[in-house]
Amino acid sequence: MKLVFDRPRALADVQTHYCPGCTHGIIHRLVAEAIDELDIAERTVGVAPVGCAVLAYNYFNLDFQEAAHGRAPAVATGIKRALPENVVFTYQGDGDLASIGTAEIVHAANRGEAITVVYVNNAIYGMTGGQMAPTTLPDQKTSTSPYGRDVSSAGYPIRMAEMLSTLVAPQYIARVAVNSPANIQRAKRAIKKAFEIQVKNKGFALVEVLSTCPTNWGLSPEKALRWLEDNMIPYYPLGDFKVPKEVE
Repeated sequence: MKLVFDRPRALADVQTHYCPGCTHGIIHRLVAEAIDELDIAERTVGVAPVGCAVLAYNYFNLDFQEAAHGRAPAVATGIKRALPENVVFTYQGDGDLASIGTAEIVHAANRGEAITVVYVNNAIYGMTGGQMAPTTLPDQKTSTSPYGRDVSSAGYPIRMAEMLSTLVAPQYIARVAVNSPANIQRAKRAIKKAFEIQVKNKGFALVEVLSTCPTNWGLSPEKALRWLEDNMIPYYPLGDFKVPKEVE
């Protein structure tokens, strides 16, 4: 019998700690598939964040380094500069990258550091109790905005992909989602392209992935997928924001 579907070699055979319906697991698989298809596992180093994905190093058959909250781009920069032949990527949530790590990601992108960033945006702080994040939508209720995000005092959600795409140095900036089979396939292509940018020594690449948080959103997994489509995608439109012509 022909085997048509299997666990990626770069993905460890372990039980997940993520909540039911969380789409981190889907994104992990897409990252692992891209690494397998590019045959770069033996020279790939991941950098794990603080947040829901703090245990990312348990899920990949790769070398991994833990970073302090928000500092993954700085750690990845050091590894890549010390070991330029290695493929280095960070895996970060929105509370990690777009809040405490804003300066790190902006300056790493502005310098054109040759790293790959997988940025998971679920519009909330997941691990620490569902607080309002820099990406929380206007009027969205969280544990620290029980009446909804008031943009007059909290400001508007930060669109990281658009902001970083205004910089000169980044080579590839894209936003995808994992709420449907079609969008998952598009996400896979974007993540693979982001790694290809680094393999070809082209520079900095970031893929923002719209993800769900059923537990802190107070929704079932199925309803969370619909909420992402109905609420997040209109505010965070999908697509490529910066693509070098040679990889279009």
